[in-house]
Amino acid sequence: MFKRLSLAVAVSALTAVPAFAHLDPLEHGSIAAGLSHPLFAADHVLAMVAVGLWAAQIGTDPERRQALWLVPSAFVGMMILGFGLAVIGAPLPFVEPAILASVIGLGLLVALAVRVPLAASGTIVGMFALFHGYAHGGELGSAAALQFGLGFAVATAFLHLIGVGLGVTTARLSPAIGRIAGAATALAGLSLAFGG
Repeated sequence: MFKRLSLAVAVSALTAVPAFAHLDPLEHGSIAAGLSHPLFAADHVLAMVAVGLWAAQIGTDPERRQALWLVPSAFVGMMILGFGLAVIGAPLPFVEPAILASVIGLGLLVALAVRVPLAASGTIVGMFALFHGYAHGGELGSAAALQFGLGFAVATAFLHLIGVGLGVTTARLSPAIGRIAGAATALAGLSLAFGG
């Protein structure tokens, strides 16, 4: 019981990231600014951890173990593409609503433990990732694009790894814990969308 409670507290702590300002690339460097960028935005943290949780749920089937790395890789790859689109100035509408939709949608996928073919899973997270990457590119500011992009790609992979780790751990304890974390993520997304 204590293990379950401590895990629930850890999941809650991850979903309640305080609103810190992003690091100034002129003061801290472009890689550090990129690393910090997704870590201090609740919408990004929630979505990226949810990707890892969902990958872990899908990867519990022995024949679908590759989901543990393919689903997060699809997110990172498409996020980099979205970043590139922003850097070259290509238009992409509805970026912020799509990011909030990703938090809600990914949370629901985890809460409902949705199982779809692996290609569909990669496509779903990839579509959401495009908008996350575009938002990062839109906030590049004075940072060097390559270093900033490398930084947020590494930070994103780290958040996915946390989600996968939580997902694998909760699956061993009780699959319900992961589903509760997904529901909490979706609710947090609704709060972000309608709470301002």
